[in-house]
Amino acid sequence: MGFEGFDAYASEYDSWFIENSNVLESEVRLVASCLKNAGDVLSIGCGSGLFEKILADKYGIYIRKGIEPAAAMAEIARKRGMEVVVGTGENAEYGIGEYDTVLFNGCPCYMQNLGVALRKAYDALRPGGRVVVIDVPKESAYGLIYNLALAVGTWEHPLLEGCAPLMPYPIEFVKQANWRTTAEKIAAIEDAGFANLTFAQTLTTAPHYSHEEPEEPCEGFRKGSYVAITAYKPK
Repeated sequence: MGFEGFDAYASEYDSWFIENSNVLESEVRLVASCLKNAGDVLSIGCGSGLFEKILADKYGIYIRKGIEPAAAMAEIARKRGMEVVVGTGENAEYGIGEYDTVLFNGCPCYMQNLGVALRKAYDALRPGGRVVVIDVPKESAYGLIYNLALAVGTWEHPLLEGCAPLMPYPIEFVKQANWRTTAEKIAAIEDAGFANLTFAQTLTTAPHYSHEEPEEPCEGFRKGSYVAITAYKPK
């Protein structure tokens, strides 16, 4: 599909999150918990700016700038008040020593070379700054069911009947993604020079039931289908 696919389906992306309001709320709570006292924040793969808008309105967390490869998504984010540069996480300029936090929320699975983006994030951070990497782990319940839908090419398959999310992620986006295991992301983060990793998670219920009520994030990474890894640039 390529990033032009996100241009074509930009409104569907927002609609899915809004329809899945409890899943959205669970994920926003996780992101917010990782951005306490975040200072100047750069959001990589900010999409339509939906999360950033909610973080500002509900939690008083303001994102200074975003980078987004899909022009149509970036335009929606701008309408929501964000400053956004169109570019990929691997190719865009992040700057040097300009930020206290670099956020990768839900975008690592769409990056061909996460390591390059993380090294750029390292350079963009001030000493003691943090990187926050949040995504669906490949080994999680959501990761497994997404890959099953990818393998069969549709959500409308007998193997997924009765176990798929009630309102599943659009198959167009599933086909674009490449989920990594938590171990793979840890290795990439450490290879980029970050240390003192901590973990938080949400969406700990089975995907078929995760829409029923929002969750509070909890520590760890072994149960959740949306996992945040926070790591720090040495001072």
